[in-house]
Amino acid sequence: MFKLNLKIAWRNLWKNKGYTFINVMGLSIGMASCILIFLFIRYQFSFDEGIKNEDRIYRVVTDWKYDAFDDYSAGVPIPVAKVAKEEIVGLEKTAAIIKRGTIIRIKDESGKDVIKGDEDVYYAEPDFFQIFGINWTIGHSKQALNQPNTVALSEKMAKRYFGNSEDAIGKSILMGTKTYLKVTGVFHDMPENSSFPLKIVISYQTFPDRNDDCWDCVSSGNEFYVLLKSGLKVEDIEGLLSKFNIIHYKNQHIAGNQHHKLEALKDIHFSELYGNFSEKWISKREIYGLIIIGLFLMITACINFINLSTAQAITRAKEVGVRKVMGSMRKQLIIQFLSETFMVTLIAMLLACVLAELCLPQLQNLFKGALVLSLFQYPVIFIFMGIMVLFVGFLAGFYPSMIMSGFNPALAIKNKVTLNNGGLSLRKTLVIVQFAIAIILIISTIVVVKQMDYVQKKSLGFNANEVVMVNVPTDSVNLNKQSTFKEQVSKLPGVLQLSFCQDPPLSGNVNSSDFKFNGIKNKDFEVRRLKADENFFNLFDLQIIAGKVFAKSDTANGYVVNETFLRKVHINNPLDAIGKTINSNGQDIPIVGVVKDFNDKSLKESISGLTISAGKNQYYRAAIKIDANELMATRKQIEALWNNMFPNYIYYSFFVNERINGYYETEQITGVLFKVFAGVIIFISFIGLFGLMSFVATQRTKEMAIRKVLGATTFQSVKMLNGSFLLMVFVANLVAWPLAYLFVNGWLNGFAYRMELNVWPFLLAMLISMLITVITVSFRSLKAAKANAIDALKYE
Repeated sequence: MFKLNLKIAWRNLWKNKGYTFINVMGLSIGMASCILIFLFIRYQFSFDEGIKNEDRIYRVVTDWKYDAFDDYSAGVPIPVAKVAKEEIVGLEKTAAIIKRGTIIRIKDESGKDVIKGDEDVYYAEPDFFQIFGINWTIGHSKQALNQPNTVALSEKMAKRYFGNSEDAIGKSILMGTKTYLKVTGVFHDMPENSSFPLKIVISYQTFPDRNDDCWDCVSSGNEFYVLLKSGLKVEDIEGLLSKFNIIHYKNQHIAGNQHHKLEALKDIHFSELYGNFSEKWISKREIYGLIIIGLFLMITACINFINLSTAQAITRAKEVGVRKVMGSMRKQLIIQFLSETFMVTLIAMLLACVLAELCLPQLQNLFKGALVLSLFQYPVIFIFMGIMVLFVGFLAGFYPSMIMSGFNPALAIKNKVTLNNGGLSLRKTLVIVQFAIAIILIISTIVVVKQMDYVQKKSLGFNANEVVMVNVPTDSVNLNKQSTFKEQVSKLPGVLQLSFCQDPPLSGNVNSSDFKFNGIKNKDFEVRRLKADENFFNLFDLQIIAGKVFAKSDTANGYVVNETFLRKVHINNPLDAIGKTINSNGQDIPIVGVVKDFNDKSLKESISGLTISAGKNQYYRAAIKIDANELMATRKQIEALWNNMFPNYIYYSFFVNERINGYYETEQITGVLFKVFAGVIIFISFIGLFGLMSFVATQRTKEMAIRKVLGATTFQSVKMLNGSFLLMVFVANLVAWPLAYLFVNGWLNGFAYRMELNVWPFLLAMLISMLITVITVSFRSLKAAKANAIDALKYE
């Protein structure tokens, strides 16, 4: 019986090759997109997976709650690591891990650098390896990292530095210019899908600030992990953690209602507020968005199948009638029609696998190699594809099979079967749903693209064109070389200006603190502190609207504040601020000037209350403005001069505008994905529309011929055929608009500065959908309208 059903299914599919092709194409493209989305989501959920005791591992994070805003950090104060295990009962193991950037050198026997590079290093307590169950190739954390000036390397770094793991043991690496570290162990390489990209781990006893006792000092690079005792849940120690917070923060009057809470290991990769060491994270909101898009794709493809199948039902009425007369039961007919659907679905799945494999490199390129994906990377992909075949096959085939198997055999044999109004209404409803989905994505794509264009073109309040930031050493030996470096760089042809500073005007590196304003403690917000010399304002075209720039100095002798700071301390006239004092470092320093507001963070965030002051010890970068006509040549000369002046360090530079664009990389990728998936859904929708129009035109061939004989023009015939489809697309727009508005408005709310959301993206989406509909259906209806009426009527 199965073989017979299969043979009949194949014959019917081959008989209607055009419609089969449309169904297979629609389903395969939709399935391929779903496979890619599944691979991406599965990769994201694989982060930090498979770690022993993963359900008992937590990161301690820090929150602040000020009157005006909340703040968050993945770090904790250094002294937390000393006392947490003793004061919070229920912690089996605890471990601090500190991330820092430094220069690592490997020297030969003569003392010459063989390898020199910037590397992220981690100071870790030995129990960190115990908590996470990291395996060792050579050595063990308890022995390898229990002494000062010892280091453990990953297998990859050991091979890079010394050829292999065995040869690395006992050798030394130089950190910075003075600290030699002895290699005492080699651990297994961390996987790509890990929030802990450990390559060089130094004993915690080597960390210079390990004895710091400041409970009000938090760096995001100072993380702290705990392993709960077996059988305990996080709720069991929340009371003790709350008591810990009261003792060390509330009772000590630490600013901002500072307190700690626990974040589960499985949530670290999805942590928008806290981030992680790997700097690879994604919000669950984006994951859910991709899941919804995947469902949209499959629903759109299934609607195509249902519409074409129900439309063709009448042509198979006689077949159903004959089979019923011969004794077939309705159940057997349903199985027959579902068999055809599953055959189409299986063919589509095979084609989808090919398409997905072809598209994987493009997906990886979009994420700049940050993804490691393979079609058969995870065994669960086979389960997913099997479920998708069953789901799509049943969803697409159940309703058509119920319609066709329910025909009255007497009417079916006489070819007098008609679809009732309910069936017709359902088909129209499905078309409307299908196009509503496409229109939502069209509107979303337009808004995302326009917002990105707005972000790139919006004036930030400063000029960063042709400004390159060059890192400069700030240790005591090289600090005195800054003036010489400036003098020599300024003489280079193409160099227009130079300013030493902590960061460019817009930066994600936020250094903030509480402060006193005119002797009164401020509790509403923390002030952001930026260090820069007196040339900073002119180089970046920052506008002073009151007072003046502070005098040339190595240390702070006056503050320049921004307009936002004045608003937050309730000063309306900038001139009234001149002479008032700010104390954020133990010293009262007067305000000497007010700078016009500029965006100091990405446009997703509001402007900070900001102070700018001198501070030579914190000039980590030199901002150099270069003539646009001599950009690359001058940059190479700067690099050569820098390397000659600071031979023990590594040159690093970036253009300010490139760094600013990097803050919106996620949104830009979102824009690309929306373009692609909107294009896919539009394509699936309109090939389905073309197939449906082809069937309608075929069914109404005689009607068209009679109308032509009675005097109807080609235009009137085309208008008649197109009218119902255009009406459905119009209704789809009305359905899609409110849903699209809710989605895009919610997405735009993620930006502190956003485009004005008006009606034109919605009207443009309507125009696009109506225009494509007209082109798609007119192509087929025009052919039907021009057909020779004699050919259609000669047998009547």
